Amino acid sequence: MSEQDWWLAGSLVILLMMSAFFSSSETGMMSLNRMALKHNARIGNKSARRVKKLLDRPDRLIGVILIGNNFVNILASAIATVLATHLFGEAGIAAATLSLTLVVLIFAEVTPKTLAVLHPEKIAYPASWVLTPLLKVLYPLVWLVNLISNSLLNWLGVDSKSGGEQSLSRDELKTVVWESGHGIPKRRAMVTRILDLEQVTVNDILVNRNEVFGLDMAEPLDEILDAIRSSNHTRLPVWDGDQNNLLGILHLRSISRLLSALGDSALDKSRLIDLLEEPYFIPESTPLHTQLFNFQKHRERMALVVDEYGDFEGLCTIDDILEEIVGDYTTDHAQSASTDLHPQEDGSWLIDASTYIRDINRELNWDLPTDGPKTLNGLIVEQLEMLPDNAVSLMIPGYRLEVLSIRDRRIRTARIWRINEAPEEQE
Repeated sequence: MSEQDWWLAGSLVILLMMSAFFSSSETGMMSLNRMALKHNARIGNKSARRVKKLLDRPDRLIGVILIGNNFVNILASAIATVLATHLFGEAGIAAATLSLTLVVLIFAEVTPKTLAVLHPEKIAYPASWVLTPLLKVLYPLVWLVNLISNSLLNWLGVDSKSGGEQSLSRDELKTVVWESGHGIPKRRAMVTRILDLEQVTVNDILVNRNEVFGLDMAEPLDEILDAIRSSNHTRLPVWDGDQNNLLGILHLRSISRLLSALGDSALDKSRLIDLLEEPYFIPESTPLHTQLFNFQKHRERMALVVDEYGDFEGLCTIDDILEEIVGDYTTDHAQSASTDLHPQEDGSWLIDASTYIRDINRELNWDLPTDGPKTLNGLIVEQLEMLPDNAVSLMIPGYRLEVLSIRDRRIRTARIWRINEAPEEQE
C-alpha cells in the first residue's frame, strides 16, 4: 500500500467512528427517560439541560444527526471504493461494497445503537456537547431540510413541533412506581394509594351508621353518661330518637371543662345540647382526594356522611383517609380489619360479614368485586338476591362462600376461600 492508500484507510476508520457516534447519539437521545432528564435538568445538570433543549425541537435534532450520519457514510463509501480500486482494480469495487456494508452494519449501526439503548445517558449527555455547536454550524442546511420535511408532515396533518413533551396517565405512573425497583423501597404501596384516592369515594371507607358510636338524647341521662365515660372517641355524633334526626357533635373536651368547673351535677340533657357543635355534612360520593382537601380547608377532622336524600349513612374521619394512604396505623386493634379475618387450618377464612370488601382484598390480596356493595354482607345478599334464613353456600367468580351465622336480619359470619385453594370435600 502506498502512503496515499494509508491515508485513505485512516480516513475511512475515522469516518466509521463518526458514523458510530451519530448512530449512537440518535438512539441515545431518543431512549432517554424524559422524566429523569427533566429532573436532572431541574437540579442543575448542564448536560441534561443541553439535551433537553435539543429534544425540545426533535426535528432539528434528527436533522443535524441524519445530515452528519449520511454525509460520513456516503463519504466513507466513496473512499472505500477508491481504496479498493487502488488495491484490487475494478474487481475490488463489489468486494468493497459488500465489506463496507457489513462493517458499517456491525461497527457503525448495531453495536453503537445497542450500547446507546443500554446506557442512553452515558451516550446522550456527552454527545450533546458536540451536537449543539454542530447544529449551529449546520443550521442553514438543517433549516432547509426541516422546512421541506415539516411542510410534508403538515400536509399529512402532523404537527412537527409537538413531539417534545411526554405525560403519564395515572395507571402509567403506577406502573413506573411499581417497577422502580430499589428507587422507592417500601413506599411504592403508599404512592399508588395516593394515586388511587380520586377513584375511591367516601362511601368506600365510611363507618356505617349501624356501627357508629354516638349518643341518643331519647335515652335516660344515666345511660348517656355511661356511654360518654366508656367512649374511646373524642367526638360523638348526637341524635334524638332517630339517627336521621342529628342534633350535632359533642366534643368530650367540652364536657371535661364543664365537669372541672361545676362537677358531675352540672351535666343534664339541656347542658349537653348546649355543648353541641354544628355537624359537618358531606355527600357519600365525594372522592377521597377532594375530601382530604375539604377537611384541611374547613379545619375539620370528622364529617357526617349523607346520601342523595339527606339520610344519615355514617361518618368519615381524616384518620380514615390517611389510613387509605399509609395503611392501618391505629392502635385500636378492635377497629382493624385484620381482627375480623380468622384463618382456618383448611385454608379458608372466617370473616365478620360487616367487614368492608376493600379491607378484605387489601389484607388477603384478593380481588372480590368492589363495584357494588361495600361489605361482605351486602355482597352475599346481592349475589343471593335475598336475605337467607339459614346457612347457605354460594359461588362468585374465583371464590366460594358459606353463610355460617345470621342474626337480626343480617349475616354475621361467613366462611370464604379461593376456589383454587378450596379444601377437599369431606366424604
